[in-house]
Amino acid sequence: MSLLYENETIRIETEKSEIPWLKIFTKDPYREMSEVPAEIKFEIYTLLDIIEKEMITYYQPEKINIASFGNYLPHVHWHIMARFKEDSFFPEPMWGTKQRESALDLPSFESFCQTLLKKIEE
Repeated sequence: MSLLYENETIRIETEKSEIPWLKIFTKDPYREMSEVPAEIKFEIYTLLDIIEKEMITYYQPEKINIASFGNYLPHVHWHIMARFKEDSFFPEPMWGTKQRESALDLPSFESFCQTLLKKIEE
């Protein structure tokens, strides 16, 4: 994981994976979304929307997966993943059973992150 973006309430990290995968964390350690103040919830949903739209435009995936579990890490966070029929796990979740070996040939994740940062900072 590496830090992509941070402000006083949230941070966005990249997840090392064969697919484009980002995570949004609250800086304060809320256990449940119901504990998160309304203005931070709005910020999270705004970021989820921006990331999803940019992933669709840039990668043209089969599907975007957005998940919030927090069973192992009881700290509010969201996973945003671009999914492809050819990825190793599709149609299973990335935590599911591997379906095949994959050799995805995707556009640069680093370029995507730079483009995304510009959108977030607008």
